[in-house]
Amino acid sequence: MSRLDGADDHSVMRVPQSARKSMLTILSIRVAAFACISQVLIGATIGYGMTFWQAVAATFAGSIILQGVSCALGIMGMREGLPTALLTQWTGFGRYGSSMIGAVFAISMTGWFGVQNAVFAEGVVHMSDGSIPFTVAAIMTGMSTTLLVLYGMNWLAKVANIAGPLFLIAMGYAVYLVLKEENLSALMQSPPPGPPLTLGTAATIIASGFIVGCVVAPDLNRYSRSAADVVWTTVVGTLIGELGVNLVVVLMIHATGNADIMATIFKTTGLTGGLIVMLATVKVNNVNIYSSSLGMGSLLKTLFNIHMSRGLLTLVLGTFGTFLSVAGIYDQFTDFLILLGITIPPIAGIMVVDYYVLGTSRVALDASRASGTLPTEVEKLNPHALIAWIGGALIGHFDAWGIPSLTAIVASAAIYYFSMKAMRRPAASNSASAKQ
Repeated sequence: MSRLDGADDHSVMRVPQSARKSMLTILSIRVAAFACISQVLIGATIGYGMTFWQAVAATFAGSIILQGVSCALGIMGMREGLPTALLTQWTGFGRYGSSMIGAVFAISMTGWFGVQNAVFAEGVVHMSDGSIPFTVAAIMTGMSTTLLVLYGMNWLAKVANIAGPLFLIAMGYAVYLVLKEENLSALMQSPPPGPPLTLGTAATIIASGFIVGCVVAPDLNRYSRSAADVVWTTVVGTLIGELGVNLVVVLMIHATGNADIMATIFKTTGLTGGLIVMLATVKVNNVNIYSSSLGMGSLLKTLFNIHMSRGLLTLVLGTFGTFLSVAGIYDQFTDFLILLGITIPPIAGIMVVDYYVLGTSRVALDASRASGTLPTEVEKLNPHALIAWIGGALIGHFDAWGIPSLTAIVASAAIYYFSMKAMRRPAASNSASAKQ
Protein backbone atom coordinates (compact mmCIF):
# COMPACT_ATOMS: atom_id res chain seq x y z
CA MET A 1 0.00 0.00 0.00
CA SER A 2 1.35 3.44 -0.94
CA ARG A 3 1.65 6.25 1.56
CA LEU A 4 -1.16 8.10 -0.19
CA ASP A 5 -3.39 5.05 0.10
CA GLY A 6 -2.77 5.17 3.81
CA ALA A 7 -4.19 8.68 3.85
CA ASP A 8 -7.66 7.51 2.82
CA ASP A 9 -9.15 8.28 6.26
CA HIS A 10 -12.39 6.24 5.86
CA SER A 11 -13.44 8.54 3.02
CA VAL A 12 -16.04 6.20 1.44
CA MET A 13 -16.96 4.01 4.42
CA ARG A 14 -18.22 4.27 7.99
CA VAL A 15 -15.76 5.40 10.64
CA PRO A 16 -15.49 2.48 13.10
CA GLN A 17 -15.87 3.12 16.83
CA SER A 18 -12.22 2.19 17.33
CA ALA A 19 -11.17 5.17 15.19
CA ARG A 20 -13.35 7.78 16.93
CA LYS A 21 -11.66 10.81 18.54
CA SER A 22 -12.10 12.58 21.87
CA MET A 23 -14.31 15.64 22.21
CA LEU A 24 -11.27 17.86 22.80
CA THR A 25 -9.67 16.67 19.57
CA ILE A 26 -12.74 17.56 17.51
CA LEU A 27 -13.23 20.80 19.46
CA SER A 28 -9.68 21.95 18.73
CA ILE A 29 -10.29 21.48 15.01
CA ARG A 30 -13.67 23.26 15.24
CA VAL A 31 -12.31 26.27 17.11
CA ALA A 32 -9.33 26.45 14.78
CA ALA A 33 -11.62 26.38 11.75
CA PHE A 34 -13.83 29.21 13.06
CA ALA A 35 -11.17 31.42 14.68
CA CYS A 36 -9.34 32.25 11.49
CA ILE A 37 -8.41 34.94 9.00
CA SER A 38 -11.73 34.80 7.14
CA GLN A 39 -13.59 35.39 10.41
CA VAL A 40 -11.36 38.38 11.10
CA LEU A 41 -12.16 39.75 7.64
CA ILE A 42 -15.89 39.23 8.21
CA GLY A 43 -15.63 41.07 11.53
CA ALA A 44 -13.80 43.90 9.79
CA THR A 45 -16.47 44.13 7.08
CA ILE A 46 -19.39 44.39 9.49
CA GLY A 47 -17.45 46.57 11.95
CA TYR A 48 -16.71 49.13 9.24
CA GLY A 49 -20.39 49.41 8.34
CA MET A 50 -22.25 48.87 11.64
CA THR A 51 -22.32 50.03 15.24
CA PHE A 52 -21.13 47.55 17.87
CA TRP A 53 -24.63 46.58 18.96
CA GLN A 54 -25.81 46.26 15.38
CA ALA A 55 -22.88 43.89 14.84
CA VAL A 56 -23.93 41.88 17.92
CA ALA A 57 -27.46 41.52 16.51
CA ALA A 58 -26.16 40.56 13.07
CA THR A 59 -23.78 37.97 14.54
CA PHE A 60 -26.52 36.33 16.59
CA ALA A 61 -28.94 36.40 13.66
CA GLY A 62 -26.36 34.91 11.34
CA SER A 63 -25.03 32.15 13.58
CA ILE A 64 -27.36 31.05 16.38
CA ILE A 65 -30.03 29.39 14.23
CA LEU A 66 -27.35 27.68 12.16
CA GLN A 67 -25.92 26.15 15.32
CA GLY A 68 -29.06 24.04 15.58
CA VAL A 69 -28.71 22.90 11.97
CA SER A 70 -25.03 22.14 12.51
CA CYS A 71 -25.84 20.06 15.60
CA ALA A 72 -28.53 18.13 13.72
CA LEU A 73 -26.20 17.34 10.84
CA GLY A 74 -23.27 16.64 13.16
CA ILE A 75 -25.29 14.13 15.19
CA MET A 76 -26.36 12.52 11.92
CA GLY A 77 -22.70 12.17 10.90
CA MET A 78 -21.70 10.88 14.35
CA ARG A 79 -24.44 8.25 14.34
CA GLU A 80 -23.73 7.00 10.82
CA GLY A 81 -19.96 7.60 10.74
CA LEU A 82 -20.23 9.07 7.22
CA PRO A 83 -19.12 12.35 5.59
CA THR A 84 -21.79 14.70 4.26
CA ALA A 85 -21.37 14.03 0.54
CA LEU A 86 -21.70 10.26 1.03
CA LEU A 87 -24.48 10.56 3.61
CA THR A 88 -26.69 12.48 1.18
CA GLN A 89 -27.28 9.23 -0.72
CA TRP A 90 -29.53 8.07 2.15
CA THR A 91 -30.87 11.46 3.25
CA GLY A 92 -32.99 12.39 0.26
CA PHE A 93 -30.77 12.78 -2.77
CA GLY A 94 -30.02 9.24 -3.97
CA ARG A 95 -26.92 8.11 -5.83
CA TYR A 96 -26.87 10.66 -8.65
CA GLY A 97 -28.12 13.49 -6.47
CA SER A 98 -25.33 12.69 -4.02
CA SER A 99 -22.84 12.94 -6.89
CA MET A 100 -24.07 16.47 -7.58
CA ILE A 101 -23.66 17.34 -3.89
CA GLY A 102 -20.13 15.95 -3.93
CA ALA A 103 -19.29 18.17 -6.89
CA VAL A 104 -20.80 21.24 -5.19
CA PHE A 105 -18.82 20.61 -2.00
CA ALA A 106 -15.59 19.95 -3.88
CA ILE A 107 -15.90 23.17 -5.87
CA SER A 108 -17.08 25.30 -2.92
CA MET A 109 -14.47 24.10 -0.43
CA THR A 110 -11.71 24.38 -3.01
CA GLY A 111 -12.88 27.95 -3.56
CA TRP A 112 -12.61 28.62 0.16
CA PHE A 113 -9.11 27.18 0.03
CA GLY A 114 -8.24 29.67 -2.70
CA VAL A 115 -9.68 32.59 -0.70
CA GLN A 116 -7.76 31.70 2.46
CA ASN A 117 -4.55 30.98 0.57
CA ALA A 118 -4.68 34.39 -1.11
CA VAL A 119 -4.82 36.04 2.33
CA PHE A 120 -1.84 33.98 3.48
CA ALA A 121 0.12 34.84 0.33
CA GLU A 122 -0.61 38.57 0.61
CA GLY A 123 0.77 38.46 4.14
CA VAL A 124 3.98 36.85 2.87
CA VAL A 125 4.29 39.59 0.23
CA HIS A 126 3.76 42.25 2.90
CA MET A 127 6.35 40.73 5.22
CA SER A 128 8.92 40.53 2.42
CA ASP A 129 8.30 44.18 1.47
CA GLY A 130 7.34 43.02 -2.01
CA SER A 131 10.52 41.06 -2.71
CA ILE A 132 8.44 37.87 -3.03
CA PRO A 133 5.84 38.24 -5.82
CA PHE A 134 2.25 37.33 -4.99
CA THR A 135 2.18 34.46 -7.49
CA VAL A 136 5.27 32.84 -5.98
CA ALA A 137 3.96 33.35 -2.45
CA ALA A 138 0.55 31.85 -3.34
CA ILE A 139 2.15 28.75 -4.84
CA MET A 140 4.42 28.31 -1.82
CA THR A 141 1.66 28.70 0.76
CA GLY A 142 -0.96 26.72 -1.16
CA MET A 143 1.17 23.67 -1.83
CA SER A 144 2.69 23.60 1.66
CA THR A 145 -0.81 23.63 3.17
CA THR A 146 -1.89 20.86 0.79
CA LEU A 147 1.00 18.65 1.88
CA LEU A 148 0.02 19.07 5.54
CA VAL A 149 -3.49 17.70 5.00
CA LEU A 150 -2.49 14.57 3.09
CA TYR A 151 -2.71 12.34 6.15
CA GLY A 152 -6.20 13.12 7.35
CA MET A 153 -7.79 13.67 10.74
CA ASN A 154 -4.64 13.10 12.82
CA TRP A 155 -2.78 15.87 11.02
CA LEU A 156 -5.81 18.16 11.16
CA ALA A 157 -5.73 17.83 14.94
CA LYS A 158 -1.96 18.37 15.18
CA VAL A 159 -2.05 21.56 13.13
CA ALA A 160 -5.10 22.86 15.04
CA ASN A 161 -3.47 22.19 18.42
CA ILE A 162 -0.46 24.32 17.47
CA ALA A 163 -1.87 27.05 15.22
CA GLY A 164 -5.16 27.58 17.08
CA PRO A 165 -3.73 28.73 20.44
CA LEU A 166 -1.02 30.79 18.74
CA PHE A 167 -3.66 32.57 16.66
CA LEU A 168 -5.77 33.41 19.71
CA ILE A 169 -2.71 34.67 21.61
CA ALA A 170 -1.61 36.88 18.69
CA MET A 171 -5.12 38.26 18.23
CA GLY A 172 -5.49 38.84 21.96
CA TYR A 173 -2.23 40.79 22.01
CA ALA A 174 -3.31 42.91 19.03
CA VAL A 175 -6.67 43.62 20.67
CA TYR A 176 -4.94 44.66 23.90
CA LEU A 177 -2.57 47.05 22.12
CA VAL A 178 -5.35 48.68 20.09
CA LEU A 179 -7.91 48.99 22.89
CA LYS A 180 -5.79 49.59 26.00
CA GLU A 181 -6.16 53.39 25.79
CA GLU A 182 -9.72 53.36 24.48
CA ASN A 183 -13.02 53.98 26.25
CA LEU A 184 -14.88 50.75 25.52
CA SER A 185 -18.25 52.23 26.43
CA ALA A 186 -17.73 55.04 23.93
CA LEU A 187 -16.61 52.59 21.23
CA MET A 188 -19.74 50.52 21.73
CA GLN A 189 -21.88 53.60 21.11
CA SER A 190 -19.84 55.06 18.25
CA PRO A 191 -21.20 55.23 14.68
CA PRO A 192 -19.70 52.99 11.99
CA PRO A 193 -16.53 54.37 10.37
CA GLY A 194 -17.66 53.54 6.83
CA PRO A 195 -20.77 53.24 4.65
CA PRO A 196 -23.60 51.56 6.60
CA LEU A 197 -24.52 47.89 6.16
CA THR A 198 -28.08 46.65 6.60
CA LEU A 199 -28.78 43.97 9.20
CA GLY A 200 -29.83 41.53 6.48
CA THR A 201 -26.65 42.02 4.45
CA ALA A 202 -24.39 41.71 7.50
CA ALA A 203 -26.21 38.64 8.83
CA THR A 204 -25.99 37.05 5.39
CA ILE A 205 -22.23 37.60 5.24
CA ILE A 206 -21.87 36.13 8.74
CA ALA A 207 -24.16 33.18 8.06
CA SER A 208 -22.43 32.53 4.76
CA GLY A 209 -19.10 32.30 6.52
CA PHE A 210 -20.59 29.67 8.84
CA ILE A 211 -22.95 27.82 6.52
CA VAL A 212 -20.33 25.79 4.68
CA GLY A 213 -18.89 24.49 7.95
CA CYS A 214 -22.45 23.81 9.10
CA VAL A 215 -23.39 21.66 6.12
CA VAL A 216 -20.12 19.69 6.14
CA ALA A 217 -20.29 19.15 9.93
CA PRO A 218 -20.53 15.36 9.44
CA ASP A 219 -17.07 15.40 7.82
CA LEU A 220 -15.60 16.10 11.26
CA ASN A 221 -18.33 14.81 13.58
CA ARG A 222 -18.30 11.33 12.03
CA TYR A 223 -15.29 10.92 14.32
CA SER A 224 -17.26 12.05 17.42
CA ARG A 225 -18.19 9.50 20.08
CA SER A 226 -21.55 10.86 21.24
CA ALA A 227 -24.29 13.39 20.51
CA ALA A 228 -23.18 15.39 23.56
CA ASP A 229 -19.71 15.71 22.05
CA VAL A 230 -21.26 17.08 18.85
CA VAL A 231 -23.30 19.70 20.71
CA TRP A 232 -20.39 20.87 22.86
CA THR A 233 -17.96 21.15 19.95
CA THR A 234 -20.52 23.08 17.91
CA VAL A 235 -21.60 25.55 20.60
CA VAL A 236 -18.16 26.24 22.08
CA GLY A 237 -16.54 26.43 18.65
CA THR A 238 -19.11 28.97 17.49
CA LEU A 239 -18.97 31.11 20.65
CA ILE A 240 -15.19 31.42 20.50
CA GLY A 241 -14.62 31.49 16.77
CA GLU A 242 -17.70 33.32 15.51
CA LEU A 243 -19.06 35.58 18.24
CA GLY A 244 -15.79 36.20 20.08
CA VAL A 245 -13.59 37.00 17.09
CA ASN A 246 -16.29 39.04 15.33
CA LEU A 247 -16.94 41.38 18.23
CA VAL A 248 -13.34 42.11 19.22
CA VAL A 249 -12.52 42.88 15.59
CA VAL A 250 -15.53 45.23 15.40
CA LEU A 251 -14.13 47.15 18.38
CA MET A 252 -10.69 47.29 16.73
CA ILE A 253 -12.20 48.71 13.53
CA HIS A 254 -14.10 51.37 15.50
CA ALA A 255 -10.96 52.29 17.44
CA THR A 256 -8.75 52.69 14.37
CA GLY A 257 -11.32 53.74 11.76
CA ASN A 258 -9.37 51.58 9.31
CA ALA A 259 -11.06 48.71 7.45
CA ASP A 260 -7.68 47.10 6.66
CA ILE A 261 -7.53 44.87 9.73
CA MET A 262 -4.43 43.02 8.53
CA ALA A 263 -2.49 46.30 8.37
CA THR A 264 -3.58 47.02 11.95
CA ILE A 265 -2.43 43.59 13.15
CA PHE A 266 0.97 43.98 11.50
CA LYS A 267 1.35 47.51 12.87
CA THR A 268 0.51 46.54 16.45
CA THR A 269 2.10 43.09 16.80
CA GLY A 270 4.98 43.35 14.37
CA LEU A 271 6.19 40.65 12.04
CA THR A 272 5.97 37.88 14.65
CA GLY A 273 2.31 38.47 15.41
CA GLY A 274 1.50 38.94 11.75
CA LEU A 275 3.26 35.70 10.86
CA ILE A 276 1.32 33.80 13.53
CA VAL A 277 -1.99 35.17 12.27
CA MET A 278 -1.08 34.27 8.70
CA LEU A 279 0.07 30.79 9.63
CA ALA A 280 -3.29 30.29 11.34
CA THR A 281 -4.74 30.27 7.83
CA VAL A 282 -3.29 26.79 7.49
CA LYS A 283 -5.58 25.35 10.17
CA VAL A 284 -8.82 26.30 8.43
CA ASN A 285 -7.49 25.59 4.96
CA ASN A 286 -6.73 22.07 6.12
CA VAL A 287 -10.45 21.60 6.80
CA ASN A 288 -11.39 23.21 3.47
CA ILE A 289 -9.27 20.92 1.32
CA TYR A 290 -10.12 17.92 3.53
CA SER A 291 -13.87 18.35 2.94
CA SER A 292 -13.22 19.07 -0.73
CA SER A 293 -11.38 15.76 -1.13
CA LEU A 294 -14.20 13.90 0.66
CA GLY A 295 -16.77 15.45 -1.69
CA MET A 296 -14.82 14.57 -4.80
CA GLY A 297 -14.09 11.08 -3.50
CA SER A 298 -17.80 10.50 -2.96
CA LEU A 299 -18.59 11.76 -6.47
CA LEU A 300 -16.08 9.42 -8.11
CA LYS A 301 -17.22 6.44 -6.05
CA THR A 302 -20.96 6.90 -6.50
CA LEU A 303 -21.00 8.05 -10.13
CA PHE A 304 -18.14 6.07 -11.67
CA ASN A 305 -17.42 3.41 -9.01
CA ILE A 306 -13.83 4.69 -8.86
CA HIS A 307 -12.15 4.63 -5.47
CA MET A 308 -9.34 7.17 -5.69
CA SER A 309 -7.10 7.76 -2.70
CA ARG A 310 -8.18 10.78 -0.65
CA GLY A 311 -4.52 11.74 -0.43
CA LEU A 312 -4.16 11.88 -4.20
CA LEU A 313 -7.39 13.87 -4.48
CA THR A 314 -6.00 16.29 -1.90
CA LEU A 315 -2.94 16.91 -4.07
CA VAL A 316 -5.05 17.53 -7.18
CA LEU A 317 -7.61 19.79 -5.48
CA GLY A 318 -4.96 21.65 -3.50
CA THR A 319 -3.13 22.44 -6.72
CA PHE A 320 -6.37 23.68 -8.30
CA GLY A 321 -7.21 25.77 -5.23
CA THR A 322 -3.75 27.32 -5.36
CA PHE A 323 -4.41 28.27 -8.98
CA LEU A 324 -7.67 29.96 -7.90
CA SER A 325 -5.83 32.12 -5.39
CA VAL A 326 -3.26 33.09 -8.03
CA ALA A 327 -6.16 33.98 -10.35
CA GLY A 328 -7.51 36.51 -7.83
CA ILE A 329 -10.52 34.84 -6.19
CA TYR A 330 -9.81 36.86 -3.02
CA ASP A 331 -10.89 40.03 -4.86
CA GLN A 332 -14.45 38.66 -4.95
CA PHE A 333 -14.43 37.53 -1.30
CA THR A 334 -17.73 39.07 -0.16
CA ASP A 335 -19.56 38.14 -3.36
CA PHE A 336 -18.28 34.58 -3.00
CA LEU A 337 -19.60 34.38 0.56
CA ILE A 338 -23.05 35.59 -0.45
CA LEU A 339 -23.14 33.13 -3.36
CA LEU A 340 -22.35 30.23 -1.03
CA GLY A 341 -24.95 31.50 1.40
CA ILE A 342 -27.79 30.89 -1.06
CA THR A 343 -26.66 27.72 -2.88
CA ILE A 344 -25.46 25.38 -0.12
CA PRO A 345 -28.03 25.86 2.73
CA PRO A 346 -30.91 24.03 0.97
CA ILE A 347 -28.90 20.81 1.20
CA ALA A 348 -29.02 21.02 5.00
CA GLY A 349 -32.78 21.56 5.10
CA ILE A 350 -33.46 18.52 2.92
CA MET A 351 -31.09 16.26 4.86
CA VAL A 352 -32.58 17.17 8.24
CA VAL A 353 -36.17 16.63 7.10
CA ASP A 354 -35.40 13.34 5.36
CA TYR A 355 -33.36 11.84 8.21
CA TYR A 356 -35.24 13.05 11.29
CA VAL A 357 -38.82 13.56 10.03
CA LEU A 358 -39.48 11.31 7.04
CA GLY A 359 -36.84 8.66 7.70
CA THR A 360 -36.95 7.36 4.14
CA SER A 361 -33.74 5.32 4.52
CA ARG A 362 -33.48 4.95 8.30
CA VAL A 363 -34.31 1.22 8.23
CA ALA A 364 -31.51 0.53 5.75
CA LEU A 365 -29.06 2.76 7.63
CA ASP A 366 -29.87 1.19 11.01
CA ALA A 367 -29.49 -2.35 9.67
CA SER A 368 -26.16 -1.71 7.96
CA ARG A 369 -24.79 0.32 10.89
CA ALA A 370 -24.97 -2.75 13.10
CA SER A 371 -22.49 -4.52 10.81
CA GLY A 372 -20.35 -1.44 10.15
CA THR A 373 -21.16 -1.44 6.43
CA LEU A 374 -23.07 0.78 4.01
CA PRO A 375 -26.63 -0.01 2.88
CA THR A 376 -26.50 -2.36 -0.08
CA GLU A 377 -29.20 -0.47 -1.97
CA VAL A 378 -29.75 3.18 -2.74
CA GLU A 379 -32.16 5.17 -4.87
CA LYS A 380 -30.80 6.31 -8.20
CA LEU A 381 -32.31 9.79 -7.97
CA ASN A 382 -34.99 11.53 -5.90
CA PRO A 383 -36.51 14.35 -8.00
CA HIS A 384 -38.29 15.76 -4.93
CA ALA A 385 -34.93 16.57 -3.34
CA LEU A 386 -33.64 18.23 -6.50
CA ILE A 387 -36.79 20.35 -6.82
CA ALA A 388 -36.52 21.38 -3.17
CA TRP A 389 -32.81 22.17 -3.58
CA ILE A 390 -33.37 24.41 -6.60
CA GLY A 391 -36.51 25.95 -5.10
CA GLY A 392 -34.82 26.71 -1.78
CA ALA A 393 -31.83 28.29 -3.52
CA LEU A 394 -34.04 30.49 -5.71
CA ILE A 395 -36.21 31.61 -2.80
CA GLY A 396 -33.09 32.43 -0.80
CA HIS A 397 -31.61 34.30 -3.75
CA PHE A 398 -34.66 36.54 -4.18
CA ASP A 399 -35.23 37.06 -0.45
CA ALA A 400 -35.03 40.82 0.04
CA TRP A 401 -36.41 41.01 3.59
CA GLY A 402 -34.69 38.35 5.67
CA ILE A 403 -31.44 36.38 5.81
CA PRO A 404 -31.19 34.53 2.48
CA SER A 405 -29.17 31.55 3.74
CA LEU A 406 -31.64 30.86 6.57
CA THR A 407 -34.60 31.44 4.26
CA ALA A 408 -33.12 28.91 1.84
CA ILE A 409 -32.87 26.26 4.58
CA VAL A 410 -36.47 26.73 5.70
CA ALA A 411 -37.80 26.90 2.14
CA SER A 412 -36.02 23.75 0.96
CA ALA A 413 -37.12 21.84 4.06
CA ALA A 414 -40.76 22.86 3.56
CA ILE A 415 -40.78 22.15 -0.18
CA TYR A 416 -39.19 18.74 0.34
CA TYR A 417 -41.50 17.75 3.18
CA PHE A 418 -44.75 18.68 1.44
CA SER A 419 -43.58 17.32 -1.90
CA MET A 420 -42.74 13.96 -0.34
CA LYS A 421 -46.00 13.90 1.60
CA ALA A 422 -48.01 14.69 -1.52
CA MET A 423 -46.26 12.00 -3.55
CA ARG A 424 -45.41 9.62 -0.71
CA ARG A 425 -43.22 6.76 -1.83
CA PRO A 426 -41.90 3.75 0.06
CA ALA A 427 -38.54 3.96 1.83
CA ALA A 428 -35.51 3.60 -0.40
CA SER A 429 -34.83 0.10 0.88
CA ASN A 430 -38.19 -1.07 -0.48
CA SER A 431 -38.36 0.93 -3.71
CA ALA A 432 -36.69 0.77 -7.07
CA SER A 433 -33.03 0.95 -6.22
CA ALA A 434 -29.57 0.40 -7.52
CA LYS A 435 -27.00 -1.93 -6.08
CA GLN A 436 -23.94 -0.26 -4.64
